[in-house]
Formats: sequence, structure tokens, C-alpha cells
Amino acid sequence: MASPARITRRTLLVASAAALAVPSFASAAPAQKVLTADPTRIRGWARDTWRSLVAMTPARTGLPADNIPESLAASDRSGYTSPTNIGGYLWSTIVARELGLITSGEASARLVRTLSTLDRMEHHTPSGMYYNWYDEETGEALRAWPGTGAVVHPFCSSVDNGWLGAALRVVAEADRAASGLAKRIFGRMRWDAFYNPGDDPAHPVRPGGLIHGGFFPFDHDRPGGVYQGTHIGGDPVWLTTHHYDTTVSETRITSYLGIITGQIPPKQYFAMWRTLPASCDWSWHEMQPVGENRTYYGIEVFEGAYTYRGMRIVPGWGGSMFEELMPDVFVPEAKWAPRSWGRNHPLHVRAQREHGLLEAKYGFWGFSPASNPAGGYREYGVDALGIGPGGEPGNPASGYFSDQEMTNYDVGFGSCRPATAPTPTYGDGVVTPHAAFLAMMHERDEAYTNLVGIQNDLRAYGTGGFFDSVAVRSGTIARRYLSLDQAMVMGAIGNVLCRDVIRRAFATPAVERALRPVIGVEEFGASRV
Repeated sequence: MASPARITRRTLLVASAAALAVPSFASAAPAQKVLTADPTRIRGWARDTWRSLVAMTPARTGLPADNIPESLAASDRSGYTSPTNIGGYLWSTIVARELGLITSGEASARLVRTLSTLDRMEHHTPSGMYYNWYDEETGEALRAWPGTGAVVHPFCSSVDNGWLGAALRVVAEADRAASGLAKRIFGRMRWDAFYNPGDDPAHPVRPGGLIHGGFFPFDHDRPGGVYQGTHIGGDPVWLTTHHYDTTVSETRITSYLGIITGQIPPKQYFAMWRTLPASCDWSWHEMQPVGENRTYYGIEVFEGAYTYRGMRIVPGWGGSMFEELMPDVFVPEAKWAPRSWGRNHPLHVRAQREHGLLEAKYGFWGFSPASNPAGGYREYGVDALGIGPGGEPGNPASGYFSDQEMTNYDVGFGSCRPATAPTPTYGDGVVTPHAAFLAMMHERDEAYTNLVGIQNDLRAYGTGGFFDSVAVRSGTIARRYLSLDQAMVMGAIGNVLCRDVIRRAFATPAVERALRPVIGVEEFGASRV
């Protein structure tokens, strides 16, 4: 199988189902006294978060930097940006307007400026896809890394372009002045450039086809892991042999865009793993799943789930909130797919909360890839909710870890592999505020309570909003702001306080007609035990 390790800026209903009510999965009493969410305080968080995004964004180009430290000084901007960052700034501008943080005129001016720069930027013309790295001050594609001068080989990432594409659709519906530019840029994007239907015997994939991690348009420095080819005709590119093959992943946004535009068939959605198989031949992944086989669009799907704290949950690759909930910022997945996402989303949020409060006893929760308080960047998550990055036979995999010590949770694999750490003792847990904001779309008061604690007790807050992460026991804070993580905060707040403003803009009637019958037909193995 192809590992879905991310190559992104971080190294991406049928009528009968529509009638079902979204189930409630309220948990046992939490370890925090739950407060009622205060819209005024949440609006203040959005105001400060927006301040950081403005500080990251040069007025001349309208392109946000990837990150900026606590200073918020223009001279401290990262010196690079990505399609994901640009998309995040676009949808954040819509939210800022809806919250009254900026006027409609300022919002339109900002959007047009960004899109005008984007329109002229170098990109892969046959597919309309953008490269991973640009200079935010000029819009020029990077060929050398800022600071080190290391060579940058342009790469078109399917998930990074997916987030830009999602943002373009939001702007096209939400701002009249910027709509034409957004539609033009989106209209030239070919999502089938990333789609491997499996028709090449030399590069087979699971039935239904999978999405490549991306491609190099030019020669590159990766002698392995790619092959020359094209799915849209014209000159060949260097496609990754790696494909995204798990459905609980931020990368499903690219599948959605391909299905919406008719460039990728619906069956591709069912080609991705829900879990890996339960047989002993696959005993290297996190735990033995339970479930049954069902068939959708001619594709047989193992509707497996992991068992954790009295819940059965469809896992992600790493077990992070970002994987589970980022596409839900745009697509009302719980509403359109009540028997799959409508079950899994609240269970995943509950599991993250109970892990932080009851199992690891951090006193706080919300785990997702973010800045490492000790320096650099790291992937955080709930190990039990992750299939496992990098696992292989004979080397049991783990999801992302929730603490600095990388404490492993291992309940074994039924009778195939004995447990080695079913009740570990956790260390210095790292919570990431943007993960709690995403959870606010499903547990408004519980997430609000958690964020108040992160602000008041952990002091992980500055003039630009919540810092990117904080280690709860040492008190070490990653005192910087990442534009994508800040944009996730803005997107979630927009949906919570502004009547699903991002979802309403993205999920038009045409999108609903194309996508709801696909995702709505499925029944996950997610449930309470």
C-alpha cells in the first residue's frame, strides 16, 4: 500500500439518509467545569487572530507569510508562503467582514489584491495548479530557500492546491467584487491532474483510483518515489508514487473538488481506507479494527473502526483534529452524511477531550500538527485515533503523539500481536488551540471552556491571538503564529458565530447535488460500544 505521509507545507446523501437525525454522543462528566460560550469573548479572539494575519500580509501583494513570531513585525515574516496559506487568508477575510472586523469595501479590496497577484503568479499552466512555495513580498516562485539558499524544486501538491481551490469557491460566492477573479482562477484548475485511475499496470492503485501526493513539473532532486506521466495529456510531469489513501484526512478536500467539478468519479471517494484490514497479515497498524464490508458505487469498502474509551471511531493516519475536521469547515459533512461523518466527528472530538482530560490528565485538550514549543514543527495527535505514520510489518505503527516524550499507546492487535503499552503514563502534553477551535463546531461550550483555560491558565496568548501551541506541564509556549492555523481559527469561528458562513458559501446547491449523494450514502462503523 502507499503510505499517505503528507507532502505539504508541513515536510492534505440519498433521501433516506437525509431523514436521519444526527446522533448525540455527549460524554461522561468532563474534568473541566463547562462554561457557556460567550460570543463577545470569541469575537475578541477572532479580532486578535485577524491582527496576526494582517501583520503577515504585505499590502503590495496580499499574500500572507507562512508564519510570524510574537513581535508581529513585518521584518520578521517568514519569507515564504504556499497555496494553503493564501487560501486561508482568503476565507479569513470573508469571516473578518462577517464579524464586522473590517468593512465590506476593505474585504473586497483585500480579496481583489490577493487574487490579482495570484492570477499573475507562475504556476503549472496545463493543470492550473500552483507550486508549493512563493515569496510573499513579490509573488515570485521560490527557487532558493530564504536564509539558506537551498535549492527549491517547484512541486504541485494536491492537498495544498485543494485548500486554495476550496477558498476560491468560497470567495466566488461570498464577495461580488472578487467573484470573477476567483472563478477564473478556479476554472483553470484540473483536479484530474492528480487522479490516478489505476489504468497503468506499472503503477496500480486500489480499485476506484487514488489521488497522488502531487507532481514535479520540472526536473527535480528526488530520484525515487516519482515516475514520469500525465493524467491530462500534454507534456509528462514527475508524479509521486505516493497516494493519499485514508479517508479521515484533510486530503479528502481534493477528492471533493474533483467530484464537484466532474473531473474525478465518485467511486474514488470509496477507494480510500476507512481502516486497514483486520487480519493478522496487517497486524502492524495501531489496533485490530472491527467492522463489516459494504459496497458503494461498485467499490467494496471495509467499514472498520478502532475501539477507544467505549467508542468505535474511524481513525485518521495520525489521529489529529486537522485530519478529522478541516474539510468540515467547508462541507457540512455531519448534515449531509449523518451515518458516517455525523457519527465520527462528535466521537473524535469527544475522544480528544477525554484523552486530554481523563486519560493523560493534562487538564487541557486539542491535538493537531503545530509548532513545537521546543522549536521547529511537529505532528501532534491522539495515538489511539491514528493508523500510524511509517509503520510496516514487524514494526508496529503509532498515530501522532500528544506529548513531548512521544508516549506510545499500544493495545496490541487482538491475538495477532500482544499489547505493549495499554495504559501508559503521559508526560508534557502539547495542546494546539486551533484544534480546539475546530472542535467548537461540534462541542461549542466544551471547546470554549478549554480555550479560556489555555488563555488564562497557560498564558498561551498574545496580541495576535492564541500562540500556536503550548506544553501544558512545562509551560513552554511556541510563541509564533502560523497563517494556516490562524485561518483554521477564523474559519471555525465564522461557522460558529456567523451561521456557517464558510459552509454556506462553499456548499452551494450545485455542490450539494454533486457531493451529498456520494458521501451521504455511506455508513461508517463509528458508534458507542
